[in-house]
Amino acid sequence: MKLDHVQVSCPAGGEEVARAFYRDALGMTEVEKPPLLQARGGCWFRAGEAEIHIGVEPVFQPAKKAHPAFKVDDLDALAAKLEGLGYPIIWDNDTIPGRRRFHTADGHGNRIEIV
Repeated sequence: MKLDHVQVSCPAGGEEVARAFYRDALGMTEVEKPPLLQARGGCWFRAGEAEIHIGVEPVFQPAKKAHPAFKVDDLDALAAKLEGLGYPIIWDNDTIPGRRRFHTADGHGNRIEIV
């Protein structure tokens, strides 16, 4: 079994905020949604085999506990970039022995882990 994608949500009209985080800050590539799904709003992004779908929730609440985790080559560089762009950085290098990681939040407040 292999994970195909993870979905997080955003409020109606929140696609540009999602693009600013997933495309511009994380460097993911936006992929076109299938035509039948485009009317629902939202947007999809991919980096390597990792894909995240941003879906529109009519009554939006950011995910504060549930989260995707992305593995990157240069944790410190990405933390500095995100912090410079105003995204929160919360380091947690003690909870899991031998694993450096931090949590951040996308522009809608959804929790994101970076390892």
